[in-house]
Amino acid sequence: MQAAKDNDSGEAEPFYSLSVPGHKTSAEIVNEARVALRTLRTQRPLTPAGDQRKLFGSGSSQTPQSRPPSVFSLHASSFDVTESRPMPGIRLSPLDPKPMLPAFAKDEDSSLPKPPADAAEVRKVSSARPCLFRRPQGNFLSAEMVPLDHSLEGETRIDQLEEEEIFWHVKILPILHELDSEDNTANLCLACTKLYQALKEGNLLGRRFEGRSMLLKTLYKLVDIESDPLRLKLAKIILAMKVAGKNLLSVCKLAFQICRNDRNDPIVQNEGLLDHLLEVLRTEDLQKNSEALLYCMGAIKFMSGNAALLNEMVDKGAVEMLLQLMKQMNNITGNDTHFSSLGHLLVQLTATLRTLAACPAARRQLLGAAAASELGVALELRAEDREVCACILSIFSKLSSYDDFCAASADCSRCYSIFLALLNKHQKQQDVVVRIVFILGNLTANSNQAREQFFRHKGSINTLLSLFQTYHDLDVNAQKQCHEREGAGESCPKHPSEAEDVQIKVIRVLANLSVHPSIGAALAASHRVVELLVAVLVLLKLLMSNNVDGAVEAVRGFGNLSQYHEICDFIVQKKAYKFMIALLDSKNQDVCFSACGVLLNLTAEQDKGALLMEEGGIGKLVECLQDFGPADWQLACLICKALWNYSENITSAASCFGEETNTLLLLLTSLLDEELVWNCSLNRDLRDYHKLYWEREFKPVAEKLLQRIQSHH
Repeated sequence: MQAAKDNDSGEAEPFYSLSVPGHKTSAEIVNEARVALRTLRTQRPLTPAGDQRKLFGSGSSQTPQSRPPSVFSLHASSFDVTESRPMPGIRLSPLDPKPMLPAFAKDEDSSLPKPPADAAEVRKVSSARPCLFRRPQGNFLSAEMVPLDHSLEGETRIDQLEEEEIFWHVKILPILHELDSEDNTANLCLACTKLYQALKEGNLLGRRFEGRSMLLKTLYKLVDIESDPLRLKLAKIILAMKVAGKNLLSVCKLAFQICRNDRNDPIVQNEGLLDHLLEVLRTEDLQKNSEALLYCMGAIKFMSGNAALLNEMVDKGAVEMLLQLMKQMNNITGNDTHFSSLGHLLVQLTATLRTLAACPAARRQLLGAAAASELGVALELRAEDREVCACILSIFSKLSSYDDFCAASADCSRCYSIFLALLNKHQKQQDVVVRIVFILGNLTANSNQAREQFFRHKGSINTLLSLFQTYHDLDVNAQKQCHEREGAGESCPKHPSEAEDVQIKVIRVLANLSVHPSIGAALAASHRVVELLVAVLVLLKLLMSNNVDGAVEAVRGFGNLSQYHEICDFIVQKKAYKFMIALLDSKNQDVCFSACGVLLNLTAEQDKGALLMEEGGIGKLVECLQDFGPADWQLACLICKALWNYSENITSAASCFGEETNTLLLLLTSLLDEELVWNCSLNRDLRDYHKLYWEREFKPVAEKLLQRIQSHH
């Protein structure tokens, strides 16, 4: 529905203070007032001059700027941080950092007439001026006079209008007089509360009547008072009156300024401002009131930083409302004159959705509304707008950190096309690239369907390899510069650098893809992938000393691809296995897990098992089993499998395991003692999971290994 227009008539004429002969009952007072009002129905109402029709100016035209998975497929967590208020670099244009307060019109003679002492005086008022209320035309009371309807329905409506006019003079006008004469801010706030309640009681909120202009002018004059609680109450009433045009823009600016201060969150929630702002989003025309919607959306974005207000948004259907608004914007093509300006609004909208995406209830609504599809359309249409792209990609980043979203989006072929197009378009824009590759890593972490969808897109692997090469070159150059600065006594940036971050995430995607049997085989046979692994060897030495997460992802790449004979030969040829053995000393559980995976695949080939004898590999595996065994039965199982493969041709335990033989015998015996194992300090919440894995995976392999060693001891 459309908001009412504020071009109704202006000032009221003064009331006349006449004597009242004797006391009368309420019924008599109302009856006399009705008779007096009926005599005026055919009179022409007072028509204000043109300059009196203008309620208040548009205000400042300036604009605000910013307020356990499969063995080798580890699911990374999101790197985004929720923003409650705008951070530096986030576009809020055309919003001003501190928008000027709306410029409200003030008549020279702005005094209000003195309200009547009681309802009886309404009769005297009515004889001096035309009635404030007229017969309805459509949803609102019309300014045009219509012939009297003497039917029963017409008489009933006349009675209703007369009662409304009495209500205006008795209930509303005294409060306006109080607002016009009061100086104390606390008293003004109380008066505003009474006014809102009275307007609601009289069913006058959002309706048209002659006194509306007088009421709004009274409110506009109070906005200059430096009090956010008062301004909040004024904004609430003005929004509830459903103002339009420049007046709507001004009150949305006012709401924006109030909400940008998080100290106002409690009073914003108590006053129920969110309801009125959501109503603006729901009802106002997108193209006619885009600037007002921008400030309105900015205010809602600020509110989303408060947990209580965020939950209130979800409960009141804000998610669906925002998606509908986004859909409207997606229907506006790039040839439309409004397309560019709506980008500012889309930044605010998507920033709000990004915050909502962290809320479980909102996330379920996003899934139910198939938000991925609409977000994908917006991303495609706004590919040239980096800030819009960054906000939408942040939403995908958050959502893709949850398995339910990844499962629902696994077959979204269009999303993969859009992601690849953006990667090729913005290849050197690290903030865009790192988000997209992070999302792809999440989507392909646990789903073969997602792996297949991505792999089928033409040029998908070449795009990843090209990205890796680009950022690897940047990283090498950065390292050279770093060494030069260190030589000059200057410090170097912390790791991982932006270039390293992209490389880590690209490797993660390739590692996830290689879990798929046919895709893994194709990657292992790719000459460019093998070249990438050579680059990874250089990268690993750097990462291990500076960034454990990078080492985990890089070694996972080796782990998944080392299922294939060609890659194992490559690892041996380049002596990469020595580095894997060295990683066992890292004392990091995840790094050891990935390194053990590579060593397990190497020992599965008969001619490569002896490699564990080099670099003290057997001793380091036994140490890892001792350090992490009771806390990580998956890792313990990998170690036992690697030792089982290694000892396949055993003739003597001493010659096979050397000085580690007795330690290994004692360790396996203790780890197979169920009573001893469950006396360890394990997390109670994970006890059932540990026990199940111990019984099904670790125990069978460890028992066979123990028997083999004992039989050859």
